[in-house]
Amino acid sequence: MTRLLFAVILALLFNLRAVVAQQDVAWVQIEALPSLNTAQERVRAYAGRLPDVNGFSLGGGWYSVVLGPYTAEDAQRVLDVYRSEREIPSDSFIAYSNAFQQQFWPVGANLLNLPDAGEPRQPQVQQQAENPQPPQQVEPADETPREARASEARLSRDEKMELQIMLQWAGYYQGAIDGAFGRGTRGSMAGWQENNGFEATGVLTTRQRAALRQQYNAVLDGLDLQTVTDTTAGIEMQIPLGVVSFSKYSPPFAHFDATSSTQARVLLISQTGDQNTLYGLYDIMQTLEIVPETGPRERRNNSFTLVGQNAEFVSHTEARLDGGEIKGFTLVWPAGDEERRTRLLGEMQKSFNRIDGVLDPAEGADEEQDIDLVSGLEVRRPKMSRSGFYVDARGTVVTTAEAVAACDKITIDDEYEAELLHVDSARGVAVLRSVEALAPASVAALRQGDPRLQSEVAVSGFSYEGVLGAPTLTFGKLSDIKGLRGEKDLKRLALAALPGDAGGPVFDDGGAVMGMLLPQGDSNRQLPEDVSFAMDSTTLRAVLEDAGVAPTGAQPTGLIAPEDLERQAQGMTVLVSCW
Repeated sequence: MTRLLFAVILALLFNLRAVVAQQDVAWVQIEALPSLNTAQERVRAYAGRLPDVNGFSLGGGWYSVVLGPYTAEDAQRVLDVYRSEREIPSDSFIAYSNAFQQQFWPVGANLLNLPDAGEPRQPQVQQQAENPQPPQQVEPADETPREARASEARLSRDEKMELQIMLQWAGYYQGAIDGAFGRGTRGSMAGWQENNGFEATGVLTTRQRAALRQQYNAVLDGLDLQTVTDTTAGIEMQIPLGVVSFSKYSPPFAHFDATSSTQARVLLISQTGDQNTLYGLYDIMQTLEIVPETGPRERRNNSFTLVGQNAEFVSHTEARLDGGEIKGFTLVWPAGDEERRTRLLGEMQKSFNRIDGVLDPAEGADEEQDIDLVSGLEVRRPKMSRSGFYVDARGTVVTTAEAVAACDKITIDDEYEAELLHVDSARGVAVLRSVEALAPASVAALRQGDPRLQSEVAVSGFSYEGVLGAPTLTFGKLSDIKGLRGEKDLKRLALAALPGDAGGPVFDDGGAVMGMLLPQGDSNRQLPEDVSFAMDSTTLRAVLEDAGVAPTGAQPTGLIAPEDLERQAQGMTVLVSCW
């Protein structure tokens, strides 16, 4: 009896050692199916989108779909990442080799007979037929496979994820960035080794990891990335000093301007404030020339991100409010250099560090001031700005066709985006309406019939194309009820108008709109500066009716007081801008 008990104990100890050895190899079991045909369909489906897919018999007519093989630690990472990304069922779990029997996928594979639980498999790398690689001389390894595995084991999870990122960038790895070195990662390593003249072991040596990192960072050559510690702004980060250099402080920015002909630029953002300050900065940034209007942007409770891009450059801005301080940065980079821009942006984001200090608003107070600049940066300006005026209570605006020609965007008063309703190119009149519903303070009443010759007239317009922020009145007289060539739809005015006034309403002495001021049309003929022309109200009414707009007619009144005319003109005159 004692001898039998001793034999049983020896057998149990032997089996326990075998189980412990097998448990060094871990798998992520994602499905168990009672049909081989169904299991084969499912394993093919998973293999089409995930690496390291295998299929094993479980016995009793059941079959499993698993991922692996991994170490237990890596298997847990794979399980966590794929479950969080919903790539695998939520009830997936970690299993060990002793749970499986014969392997049915991939056909001919037998991963249960691994020579050593810690020994990585030698992956098979398929050469792309359409892009064959020339044979290369295999360089001797700087480490033995065992030494390479040992140095790899000392890598942190972040370092392993960085290797996967670099392999993905090089075009060898397509799986999740999870720091778990399964079959997909091993295969990508072997592929990189083979194409770079190394023995394809599937385990990178220390020197090979350095060579891969050198390839990965080659795109940053010449940028001279250096860590800049700006105690004035309270920011520490890597900045490409090979293409930019510090220029000035202009709160809330520290400017690093281009040192060459490129459009590279870096701004450090630093100011005290609260959420209102952050939101105000978000709005102001979008008015600047360095932030094109096209591109994604997101504003959150305590941070924002702005991306603007055009044919010339791409601009990325991010800022965050923390402890009453708003800090961030802007990177402006030439268009067409996306790989280098993306890599540089990633390095800057990783290195960004808030340190003590915040930019004093008094910094740079002695710099030259300019109405077209905000903190040393150009405000975005429209291609052209002209005047216009409301013709109905729905906010319909009439202006010159010149003002809206070849525009990517049209705005009213620099705030409301507008859409074109009708353009009469022959008469030089355009009709537009704000996308957002507007309620005008006053609406033009179009005069019926002609005013008296030599009677007082006035044009309301943005003479200086919006610089003053409000329309001005320019007074004159009605010189003739027709044009110089006898045009009956024109009125000649003795009035010294400026280009920005074009499109504005021309009032008679009773406050009715007798026409719309036209731009100076003939560049080859220089007329006296006090000669201007207006499209008459009868023609304007016809254009508006063609556009489906019913204008208001003017009732006969006496002379209007100057202050009443000014109030009426300011309520109906708008700035029309072409962007």
